[in-house]
Amino acid sequence: MDKLLIQGGQPLHGEIRISGAKNSALPILASTLLADGKVSVGNLPHLHDVTTMIELLGNMGVELLIDEKMSVEVDANSIKNLTAPYELVKTMRASILVLGPMVAHFGEAHVSLPGGCAIGTRPVNLHLQGLEQMGAEIEVDSGYIHAYAPKGLKGAHIFLDTVTVTGTENLMMAATLAEGVTILENAAREPEVVDLAECLNAMGADVRGYGTATIEIHGVPRLQPCHYDVLPDRVETGTYLCAAAATGGSVMLKDTREDILEAVLLKLEEAGAHIATGSDWISLDMAGRRPRAVNVRTAPYPAFPTDMQAQFVALNAIAEGTGWVTETVFENRFMHVQEMIRMGADIGLEGNTAIVKGVDHLTGAPVMATDLRASASLVIAGLVGRGETTVDRIYHIDRGYECIEEKLQLLGATIRRIPA
Repeated sequence: MDKLLIQGGQPLHGEIRISGAKNSALPILASTLLADGKVSVGNLPHLHDVTTMIELLGNMGVELLIDEKMSVEVDANSIKNLTAPYELVKTMRASILVLGPMVAHFGEAHVSLPGGCAIGTRPVNLHLQGLEQMGAEIEVDSGYIHAYAPKGLKGAHIFLDTVTVTGTENLMMAATLAEGVTILENAAREPEVVDLAECLNAMGADVRGYGTATIEIHGVPRLQPCHYDVLPDRVETGTYLCAAAATGGSVMLKDTREDILEAVLLKLEEAGAHIATGSDWISLDMAGRRPRAVNVRTAPYPAFPTDMQAQFVALNAIAEGTGWVTETVFENRFMHVQEMIRMGADIGLEGNTAIVKGVDHLTGAPVMATDLRASASLVIAGLVGRGETTVDRIYHIDRGYECIEEKLQLLGATIRRIPA
């Protein structure tokens, strides 16, 4: 199990390219199960979760071709096995996304209940209730979801009583081949949901209203082959911007989009960063200054993303003043706080709020990653800390950040991967 060794205290400067979004890549790969023929997906990030989804498709007998640029061609018509086994699903919650496409296209699906990460409960009951409303028969037995719709799915009016990204995606995919019209109320509005809808429409689906809380899907008899490129990763973009701001540096990020990151850019400007944007780039310049503390409250898109919460705790830890960070999306998502306190941060927890009093400096220490975004925040803390920081259990980071140490090295950081 590898560790990251970081020598802190250097401002980040330079230019890097942002990878495709993992949270778009996974549902879009699942959506290839809906098409009659070959769908190719480009701009895929080289991440463990993406290779797990590709392995899951391959395990079901789906024919896959992967080129050197991580573009994948999928032919779902070759599917031989309608089971997503526990061995693969337990490592990645997003495996549940194959459920809707399989039952819609093939009339049957057997998907293990997901395992996943330690940041709180994320139940799949809304996925199952929605599919039942569309006429699927669902049984949960021995840790597996068994779904049947031998005569196909029917359009339905579905109200999601909590905003769920994967639930919205699963039901939207299933509805593309359902007979009639499906309306999803209280749907997720995330850019990754929009990206999936645009991919489905490129295949010949008729999805309307995506990006709003009401999505309308007019079922079509079949979906066609297409090529689709995944959108840039807004959380990776935000993480590198946050790291540059915390270290007082200046960076240029290429192949990204500012329109899907507005809440984060606003907070970085509040922290004192000068931000400039173009059609496919974002630059940030702190001019060597220490950031100002900011207050952050997470909520579903378009509000401030929960996946950027931990990074802003790290930024506030060395900022001027006191900032509070309130988490409203997941319980149990402040596990990075105790590790930052070991590095000298002054953070108090009151319920679902972290109150962060900025200190002059952090000090390097051995710390342990507990989930994907928490681990990114500990890397930022290590970059600003004096002396040496080792971040253990970085398999969490590798789930969501492509080549994080190489990209940070390009920005001048002293960071390397070492065996544990």
